[in-house]
Amino acid sequence: MAARGIRYGLIALAFGTGVMGCTQVAPPVLPPPPAPLLPEQPADAAPVEPSQASKDLAAYYGRLQDQLLAQGLLRGDGGGPDTPFTDTQLARNFVRIALFNEYRDDSDLRRPQATVSKLRRWSGPIRMSIRFGDTVPLNQRRMDEATVSAYAARLSRISGVPIRLTDRNPNFHVLFLGEDDRRNFGDELRALIPNIPDATLRSFVNLPREQLCVVIGTFAPGQSNYTKAVALIRAEHPSLMRSACIQEELAQGMGLANDSPGARPSIFNDDEEFALLTRQDELLLRMLYDPRLQTGMDPAVAAPIARQIAREYLAQGES
Repeated sequence: MAARGIRYGLIALAFGTGVMGCTQVAPPVLPPPPAPLLPEQPADAAPVEPSQASKDLAAYYGRLQDQLLAQGLLRGDGGGPDTPFTDTQLARNFVRIALFNEYRDDSDLRRPQATVSKLRRWSGPIRMSIRFGDTVPLNQRRMDEATVSAYAARLSRISGVPIRLTDRNPNFHVLFLGEDDRRNFGDELRALIPNIPDATLRSFVNLPREQLCVVIGTFAPGQSNYTKAVALIRAEHPSLMRSACIQEELAQGMGLANDSPGARPSIFNDDEEFALLTRQDELLLRMLYDPRLQTGMDPAVAAPIARQIAREYLAQGES
């Protein structure tokens, strides 16, 4: 299958003041420190001509999207009669996707390695910013801004987490970068995530083409609430693949950090059957922010609660 070997992903990084750990402060939350100042980018700045390498990559992803569509993949229907799921499956998928990490904290993005995790999510509002590389065409910028804006509102409705688009002290950065932009973004990524492991930074800058997009989430030592996220969307992707990356990476950045080959219908499955958030994915996100589950729960504690929540959701006709 053409989809094999292409990857989306989330890395969860634990950062304190110069130390690495694994969680964050319970409410009440102190005001976050000011974000590093990055160069202003006028929304209508004239784009720079991309390199031949970037153009070749765009052609490759265009062919890949065509191949996937020809195989009946990249569905956008959210699932239907051909993809039923039970409350048992929903609960099992929740544990696998929300309570495991797809990559190690110091990952180089080349070797997915699922590891057990505590329940991680946001405890306060998300301030989401959108940034474009210099090579991104203006019409594509406008399209992607509208897509992110609509999807952020949808994620907020599903999860109950306040999400607004703003450049004022953002804590969730959505980057649309071409190959040339990304290769020159190392210093700015280090400014956004000062303690990012060198291996992760190098892999971000030298991202293999099989890695379609990625999101990095950070949390404070000893805690499990996210404090910052940085999502990378390749600007070379054709429109449907960009939308697929937006939907998966932003949802992963909410705390659905892993993939599972048994999840169907779902975008958290590397078979590429679904490009856009499915009905089961919406339920997984609702479950993640259900108040009966608590940030920092381990799988043994969270799993029976998840089973009860899944039974209730499906008994109410949520599927």
